[in-house]
Amino acid sequence: MNIPELLAPAGNHEKLVTAVHYGADAVYMGLSGFSLRAKADNFTEEALRQAVAYVRSSGKKVYITINIFPHNRDIHLITDHLKLLNEISPDALIISDPGVFEIATEIATGVPIHVSTQANITNYSAARFWEKMGAKRLVLARELSIEEIKEIRDHVSLELECFVHGSMCISYSGRCYMSSFLNNRSGNRGECTNTCRWTYRLMEESRPGEFFPVYENDRGTYVMSSRDLCMIEHLDKLADAGVNSFKIEGRMKGINYVAGVVKTYREAVDSLNERPFKIKDHWMQELSMSSNRGYTTGMFFGRQDDSGYSHNDNRAYRMSHELVGVVLSVSEDKTFVSLRNNLNKGDKVEFLSAGLENRTFSVTEMHDEAGQPVDSGRNENIVSIPSIPGVREHDLIRRPLGKSKDEPHIPQRLK
Repeated sequence: MNIPELLAPAGNHEKLVTAVHYGADAVYMGLSGFSLRAKADNFTEEALRQAVAYVRSSGKKVYITINIFPHNRDIHLITDHLKLLNEISPDALIISDPGVFEIATEIATGVPIHVSTQANITNYSAARFWEKMGAKRLVLARELSIEEIKEIRDHVSLELECFVHGSMCISYSGRCYMSSFLNNRSGNRGECTNTCRWTYRLMEESRPGEFFPVYENDRGTYVMSSRDLCMIEHLDKLADAGVNSFKIEGRMKGINYVAGVVKTYREAVDSLNERPFKIKDHWMQELSMSSNRGYTTGMFFGRQDDSGYSHNDNRAYRMSHELVGVVLSVSEDKTFVSLRNNLNKGDKVEFLSAGLENRTFSVTEMHDEAGQPVDSGRNENIVSIPSIPGVREHDLIRRPLGKSKDEPHIPQRLK
């Protein structure tokens, strides 16, 4: 039975630790100058060395992205970067440009190459081309249906990877020029300003200053903003289609997102061992806790209809829980927490720990680093609270948010 790898984003070292802690089989990361997530914290060269060592010590895999569309001025920088990566020897390089692919095969000879989704692999002929070039894995375009993936699987033997969760792009697998035209920042060089998610209105030429909403909304709308991809209820279909790696988008997302999504998908992937694949109701509940734009199955079942887009700017982003802190250490009676938000004595919190899901605990007492009792703590403070059995180092602590009466229901079944 094909049990795919769970591949998680690592935008910085803390997200890397969080992804590994909550069960990712592999992580992907990059340096700002060579990655399509230039605004993520990313890594310095030394931090990259340390990150690869950390992942290896955890028995996991690490893939390095070099997936910008380079200009002539970038080639010598990429060449030097590849020399460094050959020395560090990650488990794979994620590359989109054919020229960079060729340079990598000459310099980083011992490092496998995965072809990025930016290469727009949408047919088995392109897949066979990259297989002949020596690629080990293809990150398939988001525009493919499950049936098309099956057909590609029938024509190639190399590994196939696809996105299963996270933000969607309005352009073919990310090849977008809106950000360049409107803000002089290229999405193809890692500087996307998410222009497709801005609020837009129409203005007729002969009526300057008179705006018309695209939809029935007097504040404008996100005319091109897709809901987030979520395929957790259909992982068995993707596995049966021959997908070898399930990829989670989100190097620019926070650790609250990384922890909740990786933990939930870890449980779902492990459930593939039993057939028929049984969907658990709490999966969608957990995925609604961190920031999202609502969920869609994208194009896996055919063309995405209008319900897959966010047309109401008041509901474009929603979440049910906020991050309170990260567990630094646990003793028999005390749990030390690095706060990321305010915490007050008497607050109700939840631990993102196995076996403690959906259980709320009251903070009955709190002490500062000196051991003095305090009634509250702020962001970046380190405090201790009473220990709860089952809480581990690196676990996250969250706090439920009040729900708006207008908050839309997260469906338990997406398709």
